[in-house]
Amino acid sequence: MESVTDGFMSLFVRSVFFVCRLMRISGTFRYFWPDRASGVQAGRAGLQAALDYVRDGEVLVVWKLDRLGRSLPHLIETVTELAKRGVGFRSLTEAIDTTTPGGRLIFHIFGALGQFERDLIQERTRAGLAAAAARGRKGGRKPAITEDKLRRAREHIAKGLTVREAAMRVKVGKTALYEALAVEAA
Repeated sequence: MESVTDGFMSLFVRSVFFVCRLMRISGTFRYFWPDRASGVQAGRAGLQAALDYVRDGEVLVVWKLDRLGRSLPHLIETVTELAKRGVGFRSLTEAIDTTTPGGRLIFHIFGALGQFERDLIQERTRAGLAAAAARGRKGGRKPAITEDKLRRAREHIAKGLTVREAAMRVKVGKTALYEALAVEAA
């Protein structure tokens, strides 16, 4: 029981430390509870509330860059929109402050490096897929219906069973069987 209390207190103290650090760095502020959803999801109520709340001359402070943007283009778009509204942006972890010329420079350098990294990953993925294809490998999931299952399903259908009944007999999904039959007919 003591370790649970210690763990909770540790978490609580870290949360309080986080809020105190925000207060110290940004002065007066309004705290928006973090979204529990993935940063990749478009609809994040906490973020939207914070974006709606900030006004000209204020600074939006986040713990990390990934708390603001779903992706690099979204992050840059959001910070640009904030700048158009006269709102600054600070990220505590990365020490980026777009209210200063140096902070804006660093933000755009991070943005360019992030896009470069994404482009490299895409290039490597395409090269890997091409190399695998040259070795005769095909990507993707293995077909759910083997030639044997397809043959048996055709026999069941020829005997008067419906596709659904044939799918149940050969133990495959009816949608997969419909697709296999359509591919074969084409």
